[in-house]
Amino acid sequence: MPFGILPGSMSDTQPAAAPLNAPEQIDLSLGIEGMTCASCVNRVERFLRKTEGVSEAHVNLATERATVWFDPSVAGRAEVEAAIAASGYEVRAQAAADDSAGLAVDAGDPDAAIRAQEQRDLGIKALVSLLVAAGIMVVMLWPGGLGLPMTTVNWLLLVPATIIQFWAGGIFLRTAVRMARHRTVNMDTLVALGTMAAWGYSVVVTVWPALVVEAGIEPVTYFDSSAMIIGLILTGRWMEARAKSQASGAVAALVGLQARTARLISGDVEEDVPIDQIQPGDLLRVRPGEKVPVDGVVASGTSSVDESMLTGEPMPVVKAGGDQVIGATLNTTGSFVMRATHVGRDTVLGQIVKMVRDAQGSKAPIQRVADRVIEWFVPMVLVLATLTFVVWLALGPDPALTLALVSAISVLIIACPCAMGLATPTAVMVGTGRAAESGVLIRGGAALELAGRVDTVIFDKTGTLTIGRPAVSGVTAAAGHSEDDIVGLAAAAERGSEHPLAAAIIDEAERRGLTSVEATAFDSVTGMGITATIEEHQVLVGNRALMTRNDIDVSSLLELAHADAEGSRTTVFVAIDGAPAGAVDISDPIKAGAAAAVRDLNDQGIVVRLLSGDSTAAATAVARRVGIEHVTAEVLPADKAGHVKALQAEGLTVAMVGDGINDAPALAQADVGIAIGTGTDVAMEASDITLVGGDPQLVAAAISLSRQTMRIIRQNLVWAFGYNVILIPVAMGLLYPLFGIRLDPILAAGAMAFSSVSVVLNSLRLRRFDARPGTGSKGSEATTSTASAST
Repeated sequence: MPFGILPGSMSDTQPAAAPLNAPEQIDLSLGIEGMTCASCVNRVERFLRKTEGVSEAHVNLATERATVWFDPSVAGRAEVEAAIAASGYEVRAQAAADDSAGLAVDAGDPDAAIRAQEQRDLGIKALVSLLVAAGIMVVMLWPGGLGLPMTTVNWLLLVPATIIQFWAGGIFLRTAVRMARHRTVNMDTLVALGTMAAWGYSVVVTVWPALVVEAGIEPVTYFDSSAMIIGLILTGRWMEARAKSQASGAVAALVGLQARTARLISGDVEEDVPIDQIQPGDLLRVRPGEKVPVDGVVASGTSSVDESMLTGEPMPVVKAGGDQVIGATLNTTGSFVMRATHVGRDTVLGQIVKMVRDAQGSKAPIQRVADRVIEWFVPMVLVLATLTFVVWLALGPDPALTLALVSAISVLIIACPCAMGLATPTAVMVGTGRAAESGVLIRGGAALELAGRVDTVIFDKTGTLTIGRPAVSGVTAAAGHSEDDIVGLAAAAERGSEHPLAAAIIDEAERRGLTSVEATAFDSVTGMGITATIEEHQVLVGNRALMTRNDIDVSSLLELAHADAEGSRTTVFVAIDGAPAGAVDISDPIKAGAAAAVRDLNDQGIVVRLLSGDSTAAATAVARRVGIEHVTAEVLPADKAGHVKALQAEGLTVAMVGDGINDAPALAQADVGIAIGTGTDVAMEASDITLVGGDPQLVAAAISLSRQTMRIIRQNLVWAFGYNVILIPVAMGLLYPLFGIRLDPILAAGAMAFSSVSVVLNSLRLRRFDARPGTGSKGSEATTSTASAST
């Protein structure tokens, strides 16, 4: 198949994040309900990893999904779901269909409908809570406007405050109770304790006002605080949900590329059927302007197909009988009949979608920092809140109970670790998604992080910096002959040859539209060339040795030959009736973006090297033309990995870029293996990053995007940790004795919601990254691009 992305080349059973040395394992992805912070993620992962037969589990807070790798002979879906339930959380109902063997490519978000409904519910509850809280605050600030005593006003406020506490705030209470049953705590525990403390104290003041009056405390309630806290936190979650839906848009955009129907041919009948009804072997008609429905081969007809959604190349590719076509590419001109070979998740697009989804659900190693802190963070907050209450109650000024209660509630609310849990996964999700839209498939968070640290890039030559196949790069005609004469005669003589150089000459003749001439008396001279009779003329096509053998003087063409030798090209001489007629210059053309790719990498401070099995002359010539200074040539395939290892021993972080089977060991050895998408399956299996279109400029773009993603992650983590480090002491009231400053619970709730939303919005800045060649995106400058996300 074209592009090297064969169905099965990105294995369904061994996705990017799958643990090594587990060839018999399969993976399962499930949506999880009830996770609200990083401590939830850690708990679910811990229970899954303790399950017998499970080798690894990754839980992503941003996508609210768990990906589990397990031995099917030991564990199954039931055991995985039981482990999730034991941790205190639930598997989404729709997840039962997530791993079914459907034929259509998965939806961009398997839980999209449920999440959309949850988002709507959050929005409604947040709005009602804020409106009710605002009304309560107005009444409490101006109770005289009602002409009623405060004790009576408190009774009026009890009803709406209670409705908000248990209707809108029920999401926190239910989760907190469920966590308590499992003897654990999470963010919802903190919110539930804080709001219930404010509401409960207010109920006591309302129902038994004499108790607080006798204690010398004014009968003031905090119904406004509990309702406003719930409203603000729900508003933050609603904004968070909206931002996360934008972050997951890359997969949805990829899925949206596929055709929805296909025109199935059954005997003499043609009918449009849903794409998920197509089976391998079905005959399908593709008309002008339609998308190719699935992967297959052309059975009859000829057309031009726009494959830019995969390759980035705008020029349509001519397709005829036997040629392979890829699902979701666009048929531009003629009509053709194709036979389906791969459908649904086995198509190129299906494999890309799976790879991107696996990457978005993976973890970057830097996430371990947050995970270690969060393990003890929530219990520590409960201890601090209790300590705050006790100290202020014992030592605080009057009214000590009020000050102790307000301070403890502020600690509980402000310390939510949501931002820490979202800091890494949202950036990884947006970064890998944006990369996929630009033709860069990154296998997971670990590859993304490592790519950002690369300081040395090694390029293979053939098929990576060069096209990988011979092509005519120049024609010289002797006096009395034209270039078309030389190419036409050489092509006619070579039509019986299977040599790659012959194919290059024939392709050039076809490109020029030259009429085929019949050759007779064809004879191949091993290692030299061909002799043939064409229209009663004796034509020789071959190297200098063939000319010398036939006493043909090519001295007039020697200057060209010497120049070509220095350029690592091959010159094919053409002689007619014993006289030199011209020469055809054949080379493996350098890719259009190769020199720019090297320049972009150098601009990022990365050392670029060329590692090739070709001759020193050929490798040096290519290196000189693209701007590479460090060249190692004539390297056996088995030795390439050793060269990579030697550079790593010097402390360098190495990325290897290649496309062939011989590059696979080096790709696997490198810190980051980057496979050209036009290469082989083996190369892609050994790589961490795949460049779908094969443009070497995307190497620099991938590294630039990785660096920018890691920069965003570090900013998120600094903000999330710094936010808690700074504001928890303020919430505890440490500034109150000196400056009279304390943090009101309502302000704490607003700050907490802002913290989570700001982390997600910061990650969304990566959507502005434009990795397409020619846009000049380098490093942090890339984030200023306003180009739209397109595949």
